[in-house]
Amino acid sequence: MTIVETPRLTIREFLPEEEGIYLDHFFNDEEVARYLPKRSREERINLFRGTIDAYKATRLMGIWGLFNKADGDFIGSCLLRSFADAPEKVELGYSMERKYWGKGIGTEMAVALVNYAFANLDNPQMVAVTVLENIGSQRVLEKAGFERMPNLWRDTMELAYFELNKPPLNLPR
Repeated sequence: MTIVETPRLTIREFLPEEEGIYLDHFFNDEEVARYLPKRSREERINLFRGTIDAYKATRLMGIWGLFNKADGDFIGSCLLRSFADAPEKVELGYSMERKYWGKGIGTEMAVALVNYAFANLDNPQMVAVTVLENIGSQRVLEKAGFERMPNLWRDTMELAYFELNKPPLNLPR
């Protein structure tokens, strides 16, 4: 099922047979992997299979595939989930294949998911975190409207922390 489409992107549920491309994304490029939470192959397999099962329960939040609309090429994955440090907030996360970095695709995806979240979820605030070294993703978040806040500590890791508040509705006069 498609979640969001933009001029260049399709954000949709993963298919069970796409487990291989999902796993390759996390283990075949050290540059991509250096910005992501460290998980074993087994943990990633369990995460992917849990994601497929979760589609049956909800379509509003989850982990989705990010694909090139023109040719169907796999770009990466993205997610909306309850934020672990404050479950009333929705966390935006993503990772992309390196060949797609620097092309505005991250910003296009982030804006699409922000609009989707604020249109479909009751949460008034979205958040995102990156490792401190991931300047590219920090710029993506700022272009999508997120504001840099004081850094957040998770376990022993300092993370860049961003917030975005749902804009108020313009009421008719």
